Order: sequence, then C-alpha cells, then structure tokens
Amino acid sequence: MLWIKGTPSELIDECLAESCNSSDIIRCIHVALLCVQQRPEDRPDMSAVVLILGSEIPLPQPKQPGFFMGENPHEQSTSSNKHVTYSGGEVSLMSLEAR
Repeated sequence: MLWIKGTPSELIDECLAESCNSSDIIRCIHVALLCVQQRPEDRPDMSAVVLILGSEIPLPQPKQPGFFMGENPHEQSTSSNKHVTYSGGEVSLMSLEAR
C-alpha cells in the first residue's frame, strides 16, 4: 500500500536510513515487490534479479503481490466491493551448508 501511495520510504527502518542510501533501499523494495507478484510468469528470475541489483536499469511497476491483505487500491470504494483479500500458499524452507 505504501508503494502505491508513493511513500515506500516509510518502510525503511531508522537504523538503515541512517547508514544506507535510501534510493538503494527503495530499489531493493521495488525488486522485492516484483519477486512476489501474483503470477509467477510476471516475476523476474534470479539472473534478472542479480542484473537488476547490479545496475540502474529502469524497472516496471510491480503488480498485485501473491499475498495481499487489505483493500485493492485500484478498486473504487463502494459498499459492494469493500472486502479484505487473503491468500496464501505453501512455504518451503531449506538450509544450505557448505561442504
């Protein structure tokens, strides 16, 4: 929601804000939102993420994330579509260790 409002800097922790470049942090937030888009084919693959993080290439606007809690800001606020959308999926955790 903060991204859509145009205030992603409100997501930045004070500790990071003091020690890091805020434009770099906002770019990381942008990439993160691209990586969690609802449709997997809209998400960048890891090689694209590495390229994106290592360059200043322009990024597309992220679409709806796969997990979203709240009202869709693109819908008009009418009584018929005031609802909260919850979705979720399975999560896999893996621990990698060097040989």
